[in-house]
Amino acid sequence: MIKPSKIFRIFYPSLLWEMPKTEKKTIYLTFDDGPHPLITPKVLEILRKYDAKATFFCIGNNVKQYPETFELVKREGHSVGCHTFNHENGWKTKTDDYLKSFNDANELIHSNLFRPPHGKIKRSQLKKLVVQTWNAASLRIVAWSVIAYDWDHSLSHEDVYQNVIKNAGDGSIVTFHDSVKAYNNMISALPRVLEYYKNQGFKFKAL
Repeated sequence: MIKPSKIFRIFYPSLLWEMPKTEKKTIYLTFDDGPHPLITPKVLEILRKYDAKATFFCIGNNVKQYPETFELVKREGHSVGCHTFNHENGWKTKTDDYLKSFNDANELIHSNLFRPPHGKIKRSQLKKLVVQTWNAASLRIVAWSVIAYDWDHSLSHEDVYQNVIKNAGDGSIVTFHDSVKAYNNMISALPRVLEYYKNQGFKFKAL
C-alpha cells in the first residue's frame, strides 16, 4: 500500500502518521535502513542541493559499523531516529527481544524518534516502549503518510516518482530508503521529487 489504510491508522492511533498542515507548505522526508557509507552521502548531497532537511531512521548495527557516516548525517543538520538494531519485524519478534534491540540501537543513536521496521509492531511492544521511555524522553513513534516503495524491484524509478507526487502533500511524512536494495530507484526518483515540490513552493523539513 502506498498510503496507509484508515483501518491501520485506527489500529495504531498513537503513531505519528502525518504532521499538521500549516500556512507554509511542508513535506517531511524520511530515510530508513542506513547509514550506508556510500549511499547515504549521495543522499546528503542531493538534499544539500535543494536545501532540504530530512530524518534518517538508522539501524543500530549500521551505526556501529559506520559511525563516521552517522555523524555526517547529524553534522549536515538532519535529524536521526532509531530503527532497531537489526531491523527486526515486531510481529515475528518476542517483546523482550524487541525492546532489547531498540535499547541496544538507541544507546548509539540517542533519539526520541523511533520507526518500527516494516511498520510492524505489537501492541505489547508499543506499550512497553512508551512506559520504558516515559521518564527519559517523550518517545515519538513515527509511521508515514506515503511510502515510495523504492526497494521494490518490480517498480521502475518512474513508478516510485509517481507514487510520491500523486499521494504526498502538505504535512506528509514520505519514506525513502538509503539502502542497497532501494538505491537505483531512490537515487533516480529523489531529485525529481525534490524538484517537483520545490517548484510548487514546498519546503522540506526534518521531524
